[in-house]
Amino acid sequence: MSNRDLRRNAFAAEAAAARVAYARGDLDLAFHHLERAHVLGQPWAGAHSWAHWMMLRVGWRRRDWREVRGQVLRLAAGGLLSWMGRLPAGNTGGADVPPETPMPPPPDLAELCR
Repeated sequence: MSNRDLRRNAFAAEAAAARVAYARGDLDLAFHHLERAHVLGQPWAGAHSWAHWMMLRVGWRRRDWREVRGQVLRLAAGGLLSWMGRLPAGNTGGADVPPETPMPPPPDLAELCR
């Protein structure tokens, strides 16, 4: 299996875990998995945008208006930037980090993100 396929599978696993946590109302755990999904999904416009959409939903449920505003801005540009290949590697995608700042990926995801 190629590294790209492994990365897609890891994205799908993080997305599934985020959905389960969100459905259970565990918004902190959902956001944790969404950040990991964001790191993995950045190369694909749909996956990247989905992570931001779900972060927006978490922000809304938390009534965290800073997160909501940040995610609206990221949704407006994230998919396009993925399509253009302009990605800040490792960036977790939350409104608490600048959108264009590269970050080291979590150690267990680093190999997949090469």
